Amino acid sequence: MEPIVPFEPVAAEDIPTGPRWVAQIKWDGVRMLVYFDGASTRLVNRRLHERTMQYPELADARRYLRAKSAILDGEIVAFDGGKPSFHEVMRRDGIRSARAVSAAVREIPVAYMVFDILYLDGEWVTGHSLEERQRLLGRTLEPCDNVRLVENAADGARLFEVMRAHGMEGIVVKDLASTYAIGGKDGRWRKIKVRRDLTAVVGGVTYDGGLVNALLLGLYDRQGRLHYIGHAGSGRLTVRDRAGIAAAAELIRSPDCPFAAKPPRSAGAVWLRPLLTAKVRYLEWTPGRTLRHPVIEAVGTGQAEACTFDRIDDAADPAAD
Repeated sequence: MEPIVPFEPVAAEDIPTGPRWVAQIKWDGVRMLVYFDGASTRLVNRRLHERTMQYPELADARRYLRAKSAILDGEIVAFDGGKPSFHEVMRRDGIRSARAVSAAVREIPVAYMVFDILYLDGEWVTGHSLEERQRLLGRTLEPCDNVRLVENAADGARLFEVMRAHGMEGIVVKDLASTYAIGGKDGRWRKIKVRRDLTAVVGGVTYDGGLVNALLLGLYDRQGRLHYIGHAGSGRLTVRDRAGIAAAAELIRSPDCPFAAKPPRSAGAVWLRPLLTAKVRYLEWTPGRTLRHPVIEAVGTGQAEACTFDRIDDAADPAAD
């Protein structure tokens, strides 16, 4: 079986409604296709890199499939504190030594969350509707301790609010009539991510062609020290906005780094006195207490001293545990 590039959802803001749409949890894992030819099993990710060695507990599809041959689509997920953790699954996925696998299996257990079937008993089923493929999957998959069937929810908005309340990544909404477009990406599948907001201090900037292309952000602790929390791209800012930030930065340049510790990837950064603030949307906090996927919404001259860790929702801050 030659590996294929899976069908991808497009990013969206609005959640479609109606009987043709179903919603599923977005698991924040590693997209993985399982290829079973009746004798052997291979795991290949969406970039067509083999990962069979990394996940030996999934490497015998006969344990969870009632089929002569099949291709499954899903996500491999690792959990931390009961929630899917991208950091943990990447620790597992990043193993490159067979000797390290057995220890990792014990230390970082994973689950394969299966949501589609593309090939069954010698025939491609990608031309069938999602509704029909899900029926086939339900008859073919034998869920077990680390292989689970992803369920549909009829009310996408309600599922999204549950994901928000539990600090999860978001949802994927799918058209039940959709065929599976190998290598495709279109609005018949849509991903809606839970995004959080905060206001941070701008402690430095980097440039590209004379315009600001990233801001170095920070928050204050209770002792008044400014801690780096990540680089953020210009996001929704226009060229005019970026030029205005560059002009403001020239007025508050500083020879000294304002952060308590010098940030990584700061070569070429211009340090600023901590007077500018930025409203940022982000996905979650990493275990290293930096923002994952931060995007700038706006930049201003708000009260920088009010940008503190204490103002972060405890559920969103990894240091709150």
